[in-house]
Amino acid sequence: MLKLLSLISKNFIIAIPISLLLGFAFGLVAPTAWLKNLIIPLTFLMVYPMMVSLKLAKVLEGGDAKAQVLAQLINFAIIPFVAFALGRYFFPDQPFYAMGLLLAALLPTSGMTISWTGFAGGNLGAAVKMTVLGLILGSLATPFYVQWLMGAAVPVDLMAVFRQIIFIVFLPMIAGHLTQSHLIKKHGQKAFQTEWAPRFPPFSTLGVLGIVFVAIALKANELASRPAELLHLILPLLALYGINYALSTLVARLALPRGDAIALVYGTVMRNLSIALALAMNAFGEGSSDAALIITLAYIVQVQSAAWYVKLTDRVFGKKPALQAAQA
Repeated sequence: MLKLLSLISKNFIIAIPISLLLGFAFGLVAPTAWLKNLIIPLTFLMVYPMMVSLKLAKVLEGGDAKAQVLAQLINFAIIPFVAFALGRYFFPDQPFYAMGLLLAALLPTSGMTISWTGFAGGNLGAAVKMTVLGLILGSLATPFYVQWLMGAAVPVDLMAVFRQIIFIVFLPMIAGHLTQSHLIKKHGQKAFQTEWAPRFPPFSTLGVLGIVFVAIALKANELASRPAELLHLILPLLALYGINYALSTLVARLALPRGDAIALVYGTVMRNLSIALALAMNAFGEGSSDAALIITLAYIVQVQSAAWYVKLTDRVFGKKPALQAAQA
């Protein structure tokens, strides 16, 4: 089972479209109302495993303050407003689609931030810290941004959003930290890092694929009746990610050394779509499936673009110095 899940995790770029197609086909031929009962367990399955290996202590380490400040400025002072403007432009009469676009922009960084930074030869320590900071800051800020930017268009119960954030982020974070502490105490730090920590992320992948399946299945009949809707949803996502990559690359090239620059790009462009999707599916009533659909499609854009950016890294930032390459 674990080997199969690991194989799926390594082929996420293929697994997401397959899950989308399977969910779409299921939604066309079978009743889907019961799938809503799977949302809460799939949500926990998505978020808890990636929290087990999260290194909260990394937040206290120094050495890359400039990269951290620039990353959070991009994440919270620029990108949410870009997403809001795109939502207003593309979805003037479809506020829950606009909400989904905003949620995708409000929760920066995920385990993929660290993975892609490593693939591209960037500063992994900086990426880990961006992941932890982005997760905590995004979780705290999201309810306020949603209320401020979307409250006039979408009924927003601020306390309900906070409760969902607590359930979706902080409870799994606490559970993950307790699990990590227990395993380290029982088996030691080395055994945890080499034997136990790698076992958890594949289960998160299973949760993601399950939520993607549910999200698309619930909208299958509507999409089948309006096939042009998919193009309508993809265009603002392409615009959002394109602007994000361009801005982050420019700032990184002008202000940071190669390793920190790569971490900055992936620490700002990679969004925590798992948490955004879980929040969309749980917090906005009848409009939840609309918000979730655009986040589901964001997986395709995000994973495909990240893979392509790795291939372009050396052209953008230059080749990795020989000494660093030998040590990697």
